[in-house]
Amino acid sequence: MEELSFYDVKTKSKFTASEYDVREKSGRFFAVTKSPKGTHECWRVLSKDQAAKMKK
Repeated sequence: MEELSFYDVKTKSKFTASEYDVREKSGRFFAVTKSPKGTHECWRVLSKDQAAKMKK
C-alpha cells in the first residue's frame, strides 16, 4: 500500500503509515489506522479516486 500521512488529533502530531483500512461511511471514503501513540484510531479523508485505486 502507498504511504499516507495522518494527523493524530489526541496527541496533536503527524505521522505516516502504510498499513491502513479503507472504509466508507455516509458515502465518503476514509483511510483508518491505529495511532502509534495510543490505542485510538486516526482517520483521513480520501477522494473517490484514491479509494478506488486502494481497493484494487
